[in-house]
Amino acid sequence: MTTTASLPPGASVVEDGELISTNPATGDEVARLPVASAADVQAAVDRARAASAWWAGLGWRERRRRLLAWRSLLVNRIEELAELIHREGGKPVDEALLEVVVSVDHAAWAAKHARKVLGPRRVRGSLLQPEYAAHLEYQPYGVIGVIGPWNFPIFTPFGSIAYALAAGNAVVFKPSEYTPAIGQFYVDAFAQIVPEHPVLQIVHGTGEVGAALCRSGVDKLAFTGSGRTGAKVMAACAESLTPVLIECGGKDALIVAEDADLDAAAEAAAWGANFNAGQACVGIERAYVHERVYDAFVAKLVARTEQLTVGEQVGPITMPGQRDIIARHIEDALSSGGRALVGGPDSVRGAYVKPTVLVDVPESSAAVREETFGPTITVTKVAGVEEAVALANDTEYGLGSAVFSKRQGMAIARRLRTGMTAVNSAFSFAVLPTLPFGGVGASGFGRIHGADGLREFGRAKAIARRRLPSIPALLTFDRKPSGVKLALSIVKLLHGRSR
Repeated sequence: MTTTASLPPGASVVEDGELISTNPATGDEVARLPVASAADVQAAVDRARAASAWWAGLGWRERRRRLLAWRSLLVNRIEELAELIHREGGKPVDEALLEVVVSVDHAAWAAKHARKVLGPRRVRGSLLQPEYAAHLEYQPYGVIGVIGPWNFPIFTPFGSIAYALAAGNAVVFKPSEYTPAIGQFYVDAFAQIVPEHPVLQIVHGTGEVGAALCRSGVDKLAFTGSGRTGAKVMAACAESLTPVLIECGGKDALIVAEDADLDAAAEAAAWGANFNAGQACVGIERAYVHERVYDAFVAKLVARTEQLTVGEQVGPITMPGQRDIIARHIEDALSSGGRALVGGPDSVRGAYVKPTVLVDVPESSAAVREETFGPTITVTKVAGVEEAVALANDTEYGLGSAVFSKRQGMAIARRLRTGMTAVNSAFSFAVLPTLPFGGVGASGFGRIHGADGLREFGRAKAIARRRLPSIPALLTFDRKPSGVKLALSIVKLLHGRSR
């Protein structure tokens, strides 16, 4: 029998039908949860199908009340939940608290704005055929499958779960096998608020369980994870034409312009590269700095990074295999001519990785081209904004980005091929519930958060209602030549001239 004592810290294994998660810093067992079979997954989706009709039937006001009560329950247990995130995921308790804070804020926004965004409304018709009134509403899909990541085990899934629930759907959630207890915590909390039907269910296991969820007949599936797994999810869902929402990480860049506040930019770079031990899809992994301020910026970044304390401010690497990737990227950067101003070849030390600042790294290096997902950053000198934008955009990814400039921030932000950009800050686009979150290219497609995030979980339903007789009658085989002639006269009047 495998025991947690023989496992590396952070390992996740299946033993006797149970999923065992461990603390990534100590290796201590955190939880044992039953692994779902394919039949279990199917049964959960079938239960959700019936529950979804009941949940949708509650209406906007009652769903809002229940979701806000769920939010309040989590807030009242926030210290307990943050401690669990710390034990199972490894991040410092204060970062775990911040994750919960932002997550419940998003849940509250979704609950309060679902009716306004998705509810029935009249929309403008057409002057060409004014006899029809146009109506639009967004109806629930039914059952949403959600596959969540381990790096933000509440914040990221909530962007799908809370928004899907607010839109009137039931949800079957498969959390990462590295952080299953965290998911179980807030699913159990929801059941206290909604005990009548299994509106939100959870299924545990490894990739096989996720594959079963893709093929279970859910009406839409939201996935966050690696690009390789995302491609497998899309392929599995394509078998049944199940629509998907995909977020697959990034290689986010920071641009520091000549007129940037260098103290603020260095602080943001140090935080953006190292919060959650660099395990963030929107963490800053590359910096492109104007040559006139490069030396000053690097000095400030080095000084700030050297102040960080490993084990307190920078937690362990959650997934054991990620440590090898981080080590490979650092080694490749150094062997290809780069220099480490902080950290270096020995940065990876057991479960922890020392924050690492790399300079003079070729753009062809793995440390620049591939997602590192660790506390490292490459800093590159550029001649100006044009070169910075070109290099920042020279990647298959396109998730987040950041710009520091007192006068050009918005203009530069609009030129970056990413779904999101923070100006004179880092990561701020993710904490604003009104803004959609998602990427382009290899970072995926679809959006969570904001009005766009709510619309991801509702089918657009268009209704045209006759309110007047048709003069002329066109949508009929009984139309008259005089009616067609009149229609031609009207369309020429409305659209015949460019204006």
